[in-house]
Amino acid sequence: MCWSATADLTAGTVITAVGVVCVMRVRRVRDLPVAALPLLLGAHQLVEAAVWRSGGGCGPATTAWAVIALPLLPVWVPLGVLLAAAPPMSGPRERRRLRAPAAAGVATGAYLSYCLATRPVTAEIRGHLVGYGVNIPWTPLVLAGYLFATLGALLISGDRHLRVLGAVLTVGALACSALWRLEFASTWCAFAAVASMLVLGWVRRRKPASSVT
Repeated sequence: MCWSATADLTAGTVITAVGVVCVMRVRRVRDLPVAALPLLLGAHQLVEAAVWRSGGGCGPATTAWAVIALPLLPVWVPLGVLLAAAPPMSGPRERRRLRAPAAAGVATGAYLSYCLATRPVTAEIRGHLVGYGVNIPWTPLVLAGYLFATLGALLISGDRHLRVLGAVLTVGALACSALWRLEFASTWCAFAAVASMLVLGWVRRRKPASSVT
């Protein structure tokens, strides 16, 4: 996420503020889940700041971080994209295409919820990053479902701005994964901030349903 408690706290505050603006500017109720994504990302940063300050371990902040990262995001993102693609903003072909990542997200989220309910989650401070541990059987399959649900839903969306958001998050996931494996530093907060600004731009460009022809 971020390389220190202070960085997480700062990033979380800024991203949450952007999320508030996004929600206030929404013109269609069905756009709310995507518009509220920065709120979720910002809350995630703030929760990790608490993980830093608690020194890791298995406390409430660690559990809250895992709940947002694991079962919540793969359900929230594809369902939000599917709702945003409701008529008259898109055609039936796009909506049918988006049902696949939504279904994958629900299945992945349900399985990850079961894992969190039956297995402990731990956090360990490793220099400039926090390492999280939870025993998830069939990890490659679960990871594939997770990425298809979150990144896939954005990348196959008929909305050009959401596809750009998906591309930015894909690059961010690859870069942060590489840095995390090297145990250099966690830089996801920077990509989360960029993603939040892209969501704000998406919200500002959306037209109310009554103006769509």
